[in-house]
Amino acid sequence: MFTSVLMIEKPLTSEDVDFVTTLHGDEEISFIVLLQPRGDQADILLRAIDDVAMGELKDAVHEGEEPEGADAEAPAARGLEHSLAALHAAGCAAVGQVVEKHPLDRLREVVDESRADEVIVLTAPHYVEEFFHRDWASRARHKVGVPVLKLFAHSE
Repeated sequence: MFTSVLMIEKPLTSEDVDFVTTLHGDEEISFIVLLQPRGDQADILLRAIDDVAMGELKDAVHEGEEPEGADAEAPAARGLEHSLAALHAAGCAAVGQVVEKHPLDRLREVVDESRADEVIVLTAPHYVEEFFHRDWASRARHKVGVPVLKLFAHSE
């Protein structure tokens, strides 16, 4: 069985599930999902700049309303449950956890423990971080010994 560690920052949409479950054709795949809420990943200014760059001015204004810390725990747990259920419904084995701090350190541990075949980073575009190679995918390539694939999440 092929094992992918899937790093996400919000619940998977049906399009995301279709996308990641069909990447390897008919090969049986299992997922280890690591969800870190977006509020803990980047500071508000960088997220707002990304929103402006994408032409989403209304989202830029509301970046400060993104739950963080303890306020993000319950929504993150529900998002993880939703994502795991969607992967199970698609016929894949899937387990996961919410990662509160140091997502790339936890990623390295999970890859080593599970002997994963690849890492898939599925997030919204983060133009500022990507430009400076500070996004999860760029940084993960230097931490794990498996291929790292960067994909853009869909929104519903």
